[in-house]
Amino acid sequence: MDLFNYCRQETSEVNIGAVPMGGSNPIRIQSMTNTSTMNTEACIEQSKRIIKAGGDYIRLTTQGTREAENLKNINSGLRKQGYMTPLIADVHFNPHVADVAALYAEKVRINPGNYVDSARTFKKIEYTDEEYIEEIKKIKDRFVPFLNICKANHTAIRLGVNHGSLSDRIMSRYGDTPEGLVESCMEFLRICVEEHFKDVVISVKDSNTVTMVRAVRLLVSVMKKEDMIFPLHLGVTEAGEGEDGRIKSALGIGALLSDGYGDTIRVSLSEAPEAEIPVAKKLVNYIMLRKDHPYIPGKQAAEFDYINPVRRQTRAVRNIGGDKLPVVIAECMDGKTEEDSKLKPDYIYTGRELPKQKESGVEYILDADVWKGEAGTWPAYNHEQMPLIGGCNAELKFLFMPYMGMNDEATACLKIHPEIVLISQSNHPNRVGEQRAFAHQLMNDGLKNPIVFFQLYNENNAEDLEIKAAADMGAIIIDGLCDGLFLYNQGHLSHSIVNATSFGILQAGRVRTSKTEYISCPGCGRTLYNLEDTISRIKAATSQFKGLKIGIMGCIVNGPGEMADADYGYVGAGRGRISLYKGKTCIEKNIPEEEAVDKLLELIKKDQ
Repeated sequence: MDLFNYCRQETSEVNIGAVPMGGSNPIRIQSMTNTSTMNTEACIEQSKRIIKAGGDYIRLTTQGTREAENLKNINSGLRKQGYMTPLIADVHFNPHVADVAALYAEKVRINPGNYVDSARTFKKIEYTDEEYIEEIKKIKDRFVPFLNICKANHTAIRLGVNHGSLSDRIMSRYGDTPEGLVESCMEFLRICVEEHFKDVVISVKDSNTVTMVRAVRLLVSVMKKEDMIFPLHLGVTEAGEGEDGRIKSALGIGALLSDGYGDTIRVSLSEAPEAEIPVAKKLVNYIMLRKDHPYIPGKQAAEFDYINPVRRQTRAVRNIGGDKLPVVIAECMDGKTEEDSKLKPDYIYTGRELPKQKESGVEYILDADVWKGEAGTWPAYNHEQMPLIGGCNAELKFLFMPYMGMNDEATACLKIHPEIVLISQSNHPNRVGEQRAFAHQLMNDGLKNPIVFFQLYNENNAEDLEIKAAADMGAIIIDGLCDGLFLYNQGHLSHSIVNATSFGILQAGRVRTSKTEYISCPGCGRTLYNLEDTISRIKAATSQFKGLKIGIMGCIVNGPGEMADADYGYVGAGRGRISLYKGKTCIEKNIPEEEAVDKLLELIKKDQ
């Protein structure tokens, strides 16, 4: 695994209808319908919209055998209109439904967490080794007949593990960990290998980007040890909607794509399914620009653990580095920031001149050659000005530094001046690789200066900035290298959008919380209420609760599980009925939908 030079990782090819995946095939894009699978015409029309947007696969929920059987009509209807895009059946809880779906879909997704094991109840169950082996035998006895049906019908499968639906059995032995996610998948994958079934795609997902990325890294490592190279489906579950959903998805998926992992992706937004496709395409196209880039001569630090990374050890310089939260540096403010703004940057870089009217609660960075030591301002040097640093006694200094500027002179300077905060710059086609190499060079040289990552863009569209910046910062944040972020956009976007993107990236990477977080599912045929309208109402009622995580789930499939990381949950319990959760505990069941948002707000306020 080369941390610094982009190359797609080798995987086997899987046949999925007329659109194979893995091997030398392009990274495939997919989405999932949110219409009832019993509504043939609605599914066909929505599928066509997904296809026209650029989707390579379409997934449909199949709650029961009726829905699974109706895939025949949906499939036939699309083929009659000239659409050959493969269909994927999504199955939970009922293995018999998977058997039926395999007759009519080109691929069937099953969830190892609830395929044979009972639905998750969060109960701790103690198993002896013999009892655990017996449970694996039960899985094999039920799973092998399904594989035989798939073989006979040339149907591929996806083993789709979700953190939110790990079984009590897995949770009892492995806990709420990436190891549990991986083992839940490997139990089934080993059976596939034993049965010589090769058309398998795998995924391990979570709404927490850090857990998701670590689980995929671990899964790849475990597969390699067992001589497996099955293709990977990447996604962040319950990413949400709007800018939050885009940033969270781009950060988590982008962190893995940057390392060459991923043969198909789904960006799960709580929006119309066809809206997911352009976001996914932009993300893949941006990562693929790194192909055949100039070589980066990085050397991995001995103390770095790729699968279980920890934050790089640094010396705190004022509020930067050490155990401090990563800071946000901005180029400027729009002049509209409220005194108590949640998204106020920590520092503003103003170049050669301070503004006439300063923001309260913000410190300023000036170019070193015009800095006069004003209170609340700090000097910034470029790497060519290093000889001047010794003549300044400021307790905090910023040094703009590219990776190729890290020579013996720079190393000597940094050893003498631990008060320097480095601002890592890169204009390399693979800036992730070069900025990683920069951080690893510091570790190899025993330097503990904090690093702020400077990311330069020229975007006129907020979505483009969100996707690119989140993808560039994903691996850096999850690797534990980030002490701060400085987004600089030369396009026509307001400074408030750029600043909000910085804070959104840090929150999506779980390193700094600045606002309420919403863990909302993308919706499917199981969704029991108007998801987009409900999210909007919940956000309007609860956005003032900084630091809270609120789960908004269309049904019970992943509900309590994916919300285990949330403080409160809003879950569809039936048509027009909602259940409210506090953590994993259901507080009130079957509330009329029209009362549920107010009840949720009451529950939160009672605990404040």
